[in-house]
Amino acid sequence: MNFKLTLLCIALATPATPALADSAAPAGARAYIISPAHGETVPRTFRVRFGLSGMGVAPAGTDREGTGHHHLLIDRAELPPAGVPMDGTVQHFGGGQTEVDLTLEPGEHSLQLLLGDMLHVPHNPPVVSQKILIQVE
Repeated sequence: MNFKLTLLCIALATPATPALADSAAPAGARAYIISPAHGETVPRTFRVRFGLSGMGVAPAGTDREGTGHHHLLIDRAELPPAGVPMDGTVQHFGGGQTEVDLTLEPGEHSLQLLLGDMLHVPHNPPVVSQKILIQVE
């Protein structure tokens, strides 16, 4: 197992340490949800499109300054701490994906993007979108 893969496994299995949480975000970098729009009513299955400016999207494990990959936060009251396993409220897009077809139960839901570095650790400062609320039919 190579060194980067070993670090990635450690980061996924344990909470981040200060030594791992030092990927700087360029000034002005921002994540945003292209669609759906805040307040929109959507069907049970709908497409979420991710946006990013001031940085590049790269697959997890890619060691390139100024890049990261998306995590979609669903119905979370707050940002998850680094090292939290992916579950139904945190979806990981480590392949560099910039959209997903999502199926949710009817009702109101919140969506928010959080960019992670090569080890899934949020950048410093965190690159996070505004939280949007949607209504699922």
